[in-house]
Amino acid sequence: MLVVELLNGSEVFVSLLLFLTFITYQLLKDYVYKWRELKPVPGISPTYPFLGNTLNFKSNGRDFFCQVVGYTKEFWNSPLFKLWIGPVPFLILYHAETIETVLSNPVHMDKAYAYKFLHPWLGTGLLTSTGDKWRHRRKMLTPTFHFSILTEFLEVMNEQAEVLIEKLEKQAGKGPLNCFNHITLCALDIICETAMGKKIYAQSNHDSEYVRSVYRMSDIITRRQRMPWYWPDFVYNYFGEGREHNRSLKILHSFTESVINERAEYITYVESDSESDQGMRKRRAFLDMLLKTADEDEKKLTHKDIQEEVDTFMFEGHDTTAAAMNWAIHLLGSHPEVQKKAQQELFEVFGESERPINTEDLKKLRYLECVIKESLRLFPSVPFFARTICEDTQISGYKIPKGANVIVITYALHRDPRFFPDPEEFRPERFLPENCVGRHPYAFIPFSAGLRNCIGQRFAIMEEKVVLAFILRYFNIVACQKREELRPLGELVLRPEQGIWITLERRNQHEKAAIMGQHQNK
Repeated sequence: MLVVELLNGSEVFVSLLLFLTFITYQLLKDYVYKWRELKPVPGISPTYPFLGNTLNFKSNGRDFFCQVVGYTKEFWNSPLFKLWIGPVPFLILYHAETIETVLSNPVHMDKAYAYKFLHPWLGTGLLTSTGDKWRHRRKMLTPTFHFSILTEFLEVMNEQAEVLIEKLEKQAGKGPLNCFNHITLCALDIICETAMGKKIYAQSNHDSEYVRSVYRMSDIITRRQRMPWYWPDFVYNYFGEGREHNRSLKILHSFTESVINERAEYITYVESDSESDQGMRKRRAFLDMLLKTADEDEKKLTHKDIQEEVDTFMFEGHDTTAAAMNWAIHLLGSHPEVQKKAQQELFEVFGESERPINTEDLKKLRYLECVIKESLRLFPSVPFFARTICEDTQISGYKIPKGANVIVITYALHRDPRFFPDPEEFRPERFLPENCVGRHPYAFIPFSAGLRNCIGQRFAIMEEKVVLAFILRYFNIVACQKREELRPLGELVLRPEQGIWITLERRNQHEKAAIMGQHQNK
């Protein structure tokens, strides 16, 4: 009996050993193949076997981002360069032509390996999913962002912008203030109410646990992405920041789960032909639509499916937009001539009226839109993103093997002097229609490009227009920081390390009268 047990145990051990040997052999074979195929591609040094260039990089977000941007300058005359994060190769792209090769090809639609670390938070929703699941979700969600539906959100954007103005009014004329958190909480209020029909009054709660957890999770994930020794879950959970990761994850998921449950319960008790339902239906653009699909579609969405999309939209829909508005505020405060021109346009549309903004107003705010786009050029909310090469391909004469990853450095792409002369200068006029003629379609991609471009970009531009228009109608902005003092943190979202410090001065009647005179003299 003992002999039989020993033999059985030996068979299990040998089988396990053979399996591990086979897996190790396959991984090593794949690694050697990619190393050999990518050898002609220029790259940074030194590069160590299996560790790659990991030891070259700083562990904190700001220094790592500065290093990568620095390498794009060093290799600017090359179409691309490579770096290895552990055993995984990444091709760095920063020219419009090479980026188009990847993003315009429907074969290369899968997100890169590094996105797997977003899965515990966002699951495999629209941002992180691939293949048929992504196509199904994209098709299902696209009607949600139709302009006719987005216009229903203007009322909420106006209301929350007014709350923001009331908060800023209390600090106007009282010296420097960090506006970053004010803007972020406003964006959070907007996204919660428009996407989920949920008022959370974040602007009244000055210390939002949810917002803190978003930033903490972003920091944790980007740090793990740069440290291949923490990629295995069991290593990360025992030796890395696994516990802190799980604490933040619990806060984030608890928040969105409670919102989903509340909304589902509300919809259940509302009659389809009642007045209250008619009011609610105006905002059935995201969560309500998902809940309805879960109830009626043959291929029902599970609670987990719905939460994936809600978490994704909450992450992408408030953090990125808040960052974009903050960068724009700094740039407006640093360039008074641009600020005056934007205020002049606002006066031409609104006069001295303090009325809310409507859809016709948005169409007329063309210069303000140029300001927003130029801000996104200099400080794209997503400073880089990645794709997986899904079949052997050629990029500028270099063979790139299947399974390699490419990283698009939007921050560097937007500074190409061929398309944006004096690229560090803030010039909104670059985006006037006549100045965009002939520009490469992939030279400016703050919302990505191709089939996997950002589904919510019109929503984001609309929100930025409304909030910035409100601020500029009531205040003059003066930046308290120089550009070099901003210290951008290149994490999942591009943020200033020390916030955005400004002073606000209330616009007086004398100033408005001067603008009126300029308008009449035209």
